[in-house]
Amino acid sequence: MASRRDQNHGPECPELLRKARVRVTLTAMTPPLPPPTPPATPTPAIAVRDLRVSFGRAPAVDGVDLSVPAGAAVGLLGRNGAGKSTTLRVLAGALPPTAGHVEVWGVDVGADPFGARAVVGYCPDVGGLIPRATPWEHLELAARLRRLPAGWEHRARDLLERFDLGADADRVTAGFSHGMGRRLSVVLAALHAPRVLLLDEPFDGVDPVGVEATLDLISELRVGGTAVLVSSHLLPLVVRATTQAVVLRAGRIVGAAPSAELDGETGAERYRGLLGGVRG
Repeated sequence: MASRRDQNHGPECPELLRKARVRVTLTAMTPPLPPPTPPATPTPAIAVRDLRVSFGRAPAVDGVDLSVPAGAAVGLLGRNGAGKSTTLRVLAGALPPTAGHVEVWGVDVGADPFGARAVVGYCPDVGGLIPRATPWEHLELAARLRRLPAGWEHRARDLLERFDLGADADRVTAGFSHGMGRRLSVVLAALHAPRVLLLDEPFDGVDPVGVEATLDLISELRVGGTAVLVSSHLLPLVVRATTQAVVLRAGRIVGAAPSAELDGETGAERYRGLLGGVRG
């Protein structure tokens, strides 16, 4: 019997699309409007100047400056509430900044969030999946919203296999473990080979196969010039995934160093010192 992804879904597909459009977790996908063409090779690929985000009177991000060249990988480290996820949401065009200037691949995110979403692949820290949809239906929806050219299915199948999701391509995600959901979120973020890849806690709850697949994917995209920003609590994996690390505390950058300098116990002690001497 043919799998569901090889069949014509008929009336089910429009119903799925109607449900998907109301999911706030798909905000990082491009709407069905052609975005403006960004510069071919901007320098830097990610440019953040004096970024500020407040929720009421509470500042979540308080004057962050960040620059990531094309082909580089930078890690965002910090405790819960440091401002990591908020910064990534702004870069993805999912949250407007309160103040400051943010560009991704030459696109002003504040002025043109749709254009930003066209060049960004975003894996949010939570959510991002439709419980009643299968991985293949997620990929079909992403391809349609992004208007990917014919042949996208080959890359989609390859990514599913690499992330050990090929056998689950036609299974609804409601029954997925947390780690399986994380792996699928990375696949969705990378489907269109984005110019800027934003990964928020991509390793959380992920098994060794998924970790290695994510690390390999980051390396491959960097060779093609993609700028990668990774947020994670797992210091050893950030060291492996990136070349530079930035530490946030209370919405501000309190330190930056080559990732290799945060390796091992000496690096961990340095990191804890930047966190204010608090372990964990």
